[in-house]
Amino acid sequence: MAQAIARVWPLVTTRALAGPLDYRVDDEFEGAVTPGALLVVPLGRRQVVGVVGELADQSAVPADRLRSPRALLAEALPEHLVGFCRWLAARYCSTPARAFALALPPGIGRGGGAERRRRIVAELTAAGSELLAAADGAGVATPLGALQRRLLAALAAGPQSAEALDAAIGRPARPSLLRLERRGLVRVRRSGTVARPAATAAVGRAHEAASRLTADQERALAAIERALAEPAPAPLLLHGVTGSGKTEVYLRAAARCLEQGRDVLVLVPEIALAPQTVARFRARFGDTVALLHSGLSAAARRGEWERLRSGRARICVGARSALFAPLARLGLVVVDEEHDDAYKQDQDPRYDARRAAEELARRSGALLLAGSATPRVDSFVRWRRIELSRRADGSALPPVEVVAAPAPGRLTQTAVDALEELVRRRGKAIVLLNRRGFAPYASCRSCGETLGCPNCDVALVYHRAQGALRCHHCGHAEALRGRCRNCGSVSLALAGAGTEQLEAALRAIVAPLPVFRLDADTATGASDELLARFEAADAGVLVGTQLVAKGHDFAGIELGLVVAADAALAIPDYRAQERVFQLVTQLAGRVGRGGCGGRVIVQARDPNARALRYAANHDSTGFVREESEWRRTLGYPPFVELVYLELHSTTAGRELAAADALRAALAERGVQALGPAPLFRRAGKYRARLVVKAAPPADAEIGAVREAVDALVARRSFRDVAVAVDVDPC
Repeated sequence: MAQAIARVWPLVTTRALAGPLDYRVDDEFEGAVTPGALLVVPLGRRQVVGVVGELADQSAVPADRLRSPRALLAEALPEHLVGFCRWLAARYCSTPARAFALALPPGIGRGGGAERRRRIVAELTAAGSELLAAADGAGVATPLGALQRRLLAALAAGPQSAEALDAAIGRPARPSLLRLERRGLVRVRRSGTVARPAATAAVGRAHEAASRLTADQERALAAIERALAEPAPAPLLLHGVTGSGKTEVYLRAAARCLEQGRDVLVLVPEIALAPQTVARFRARFGDTVALLHSGLSAAARRGEWERLRSGRARICVGARSALFAPLARLGLVVVDEEHDDAYKQDQDPRYDARRAAEELARRSGALLLAGSATPRVDSFVRWRRIELSRRADGSALPPVEVVAAPAPGRLTQTAVDALEELVRRRGKAIVLLNRRGFAPYASCRSCGETLGCPNCDVALVYHRAQGALRCHHCGHAEALRGRCRNCGSVSLALAGAGTEQLEAALRAIVAPLPVFRLDADTATGASDELLARFEAADAGVLVGTQLVAKGHDFAGIELGLVVAADAALAIPDYRAQERVFQLVTQLAGRVGRGGCGGRVIVQARDPNARALRYAANHDSTGFVREESEWRRTLGYPPFVELVYLELHSTTAGRELAAADALRAALAERGVQALGPAPLFRRAGKYRARLVVKAAPPADAEIGAVREAVDALVARRSFRDVAVAVDVDPC
């Protein structure tokens, strides 16, 4: 019998390695190398980890030139993740190796390094004993390979260590043992303690007990149960107002999925929201829930990964990276707060976790259930909707008043009066200003010069607590000096307001109530503690950027205040109206829960802006319908697919020359690109952008982009230019 050929994707960063390499599977690994297996393979003079994509009988490489793997790792990827990673690499113009790296077991490095393995001992289960007895029966067919049968036979004498089994069968036993464990035929005990994520106090109400469903929730759950019974369910969008009980629907849907013997993946947009969500799921499902995200320690991630891979944990809660959780029998994928931009990865591969979750569910025969009070236009148009139109506790949505504010960042008299009334009632408020720092820019009154970043074409932001001007793009910082560096004048002025300045103003207005600030400057490693202190306080004000509007479930919030609500409308972005609507509506949704009543005040330069009019009426459906017609007319997603190609160089003009060459290469492949348009200099790099618009599905156009970019990168004349491809830009 001819030896099998393993098609392996070595985990290297270079784009030059465009496809898999063939390796000969020696007898040592017979039966243990399957799609998803991790091998240490020779690559030139190095040894690297590679992922087995498939097995073949023949190779284009002569047999005497085929090399053999050096080792087989005990860890392996579920087979469906192999195809999913290859799709993700193709869709987002990356490399398979970079996509596979996202799915690697924690602790596995490209060079084959792994954390020290714990000692394991295996024993037969009752099911394993029955199957082995059937396999020993004459003429009885069983779903066991020869190697698996030998392992079960060796374990019939009693529990044995992996090392003893290695000697008994003459090859590594761990990979086959782990597969037998997932089938319930053996039980594996691991010595030592598996690291688990540190317990974090859940912020917001945990909903420990299952609550009585509303009529809307009953109808939603019935629709979800029907979809779960289908072999290839279409995605569902759970469109529910804030406080309508979407989480309870997720929990009930997860319970149905587990009853079917299938696993559940729950995605949240931010790591900061994961503790609240995992607490609610653990209150209902106990230790079968695992938490997986990039903020965990390597040991904790490894422990959770192993629990998921072995099947001891069947529900995974996490942020974007949880998409690659090793769940073998996926039945339900929940994408909570699906409107959030944090689902978009900003590094290669620049995948959109919502689009990727849809593909993962399709490949697994699972149901994608996305939920939001303010769904994206894309989701509203493409997916079937289930409506939750009322809050679960019966309370009304708060009234929203939009007031004119000629000075961005300053509080109007209407807002001051409401805050003073809050002090008299000793209530709670959330105040949102989506701009951090003390002042957005500093300028010279004499010559008009704005103090800008030396590395980026943007103004420096003054942070009073640090006593420094900082760039929010490259991190450059410098002291605020008393003289203008352009004309030498001492007449410097700070302009505008950020959360730091607003915090100081609020302290003066609401004293003696405490004020808590949550933004990127205060949230690092301490957001859970800060939110817990705000929740525990009898009264107080939480002020911050968009972080304060994200998914928090606090009771007793009587006042919501949005400052400079329409500032983002000045940004040249087709999603600007959508983002403003979502921000205001999400903040309003934090107010009045638990029957406490309340009001929302929205300050804006243009109170009649379309997004604000709809937000004031809590009319998400009306906004999305008008916005979708606007996009259909002008040709924006979801009616077209967009690809941004950003070119950057440290030499001025080179980015534009490369962009022209790339546009010509695309035209040769039948793809028209808009631009190039120059972008502001960032981190010392001059940038330009091309935009490709294509009718969905845009697979052919994306393939042409990938070919053109690879060809440009290979040209020696453009070695000084880097290209970033952003499919599904957010």
